[in-house]
Amino acid sequence: MLRASAHRNHVLLVDDNPDELRLLIELLRGANFRIALAFDGTQGYKRAAAISPDLILMDLRMPHTDGFAACRLLQHDPVTAHIPIIFLSASRSLEERLSGLQNGGVDFILKPFAPAEVLARIQIHLKRAAQRRDTAIPATRPRLTAEQVIVNAATHYLSQCLASPPTLPELARKVGTYEKKLSLAFRRQLGKTVFEHLRDARLDRAQQLLTDTRLSITDIAAETGFSTAANFATAFRKKVGQTPSEFRATLSDPAGADDAEPCTSDASQPG
Repeated sequence: MLRASAHRNHVLLVDDNPDELRLLIELLRGANFRIALAFDGTQGYKRAAAISPDLILMDLRMPHTDGFAACRLLQHDPVTAHIPIIFLSASRSLEERLSGLQNGGVDFILKPFAPAEVLARIQIHLKRAAQRRDTAIPATRPRLTAEQVIVNAATHYLSQCLASPPTLPELARKVGTYEKKLSLAFRRQLGKTVFEHLRDARLDRAQQLLTDTRLSITDIAAETGFSTAANFATAFRKKVGQTPSEFRATLSDPAGADDAEPCTSDASQPG
């Protein structure tokens, strides 16, 4: 059986299934690992922030806060972002496995798992993490509050789905919290509501697309989540002081621009 190095690597197990936990505990203890336990994603994130384990082995499907939500929090906290996360799941869905990797996981082990495979994958990622530590320039990791981590994770998630964002309750679940707590965190950390942040993020992205691409105004409106080009033009002019066409024209002709879109919608409703 594979053995851990003289330094007893510390593995955090995050799983709500007692039978699976017993199997994993027996397996890892037999390989001389130190073990810590958590029983849902929120508890797993808090435990990782407190003990900074060498690796996290985490079930994907758990009540309250699932592995995806926990991973988002871990990835957006400087104290835990470096910790490799291996997901465990019975799902054969390629989409789910890819989502796990895109959210920050380094590997995916299918259930029922073979003990030798679990140990081999753990050792591979511990070795890679050690190599990264050996070559990295030492840096002080800033300490963020739990509220700051939640907001960072939520804003990053929204930036990936501006065209079709989740509802507020759905977004809260995506980052392992509740609607009221998320709303309060946005107000305290950003000075705006979640909706106001989403509107501003859409307009910032639209400004980038107007500057860097030749997409049509209609396509940019759709890509950033506005229901019509008119809604987009109204909201954009309210923030920037120009319509999208005027803004784009000034990039090549700073003296001025024409070709404005009709502005017929309430700017407070970005789509």
